[in-house]
Amino acid sequence: MNQNTINIHKKIAQLDYIKWMKFILRRSEEVGKVELPITAVIIDEKGRCIGRGSNKRESNNDPLGHAELIALRQAAWIKKDWRFNECSIITNLEPCTMCAAALVQARMGQVIYGAEDDKRGGFGGTIDLSKHESAHHKMHIIRGILKQNCKDRIKLWFKSLRNQK
Repeated sequence: MNQNTINIHKKIAQLDYIKWMKFILRRSEEVGKVELPITAVIIDEKGRCIGRGSNKRESNNDPLGHAELIALRQAAWIKKDWRFNECSIITNLEPCTMCAAALVQARMGQVIYGAEDDKRGGFGGTIDLSKHESAHHKMHIIRGILKQNCKDRIKLWFKSLRNQK
């Protein structure tokens, strides 16, 4: 493959990430009415969504009710496999350390997110588990897809929550 072909493939992939992130942002707007507006999708090697999740910690009283974990469970059920080497997860906020560890364990091929989480982020915000010496699986991380839109959605949600109190 020549360099032009590689660049074209990268541009096509980038457009797909933006398309999926816009979908996630639309979903997060609805989710934000009852929960922290974090959503995630898992895309298989053919570009199909095989799992999606949104935060359910409050509505389900579930400390494990993170968007990424919900999407992983659904995708594993659909795939009938727990290995995701050829898949990508896309989410509007950098996965926390718990979710990052789950994605490493699930052997997720690629993690794509919008906004960084400098308080709890597991892929660079506080620690980068994708590069940690204990990680038996190497994954590709893409940061900052529609970053400002993602940050704004979360900031607006917290501002609204503070105003309600």
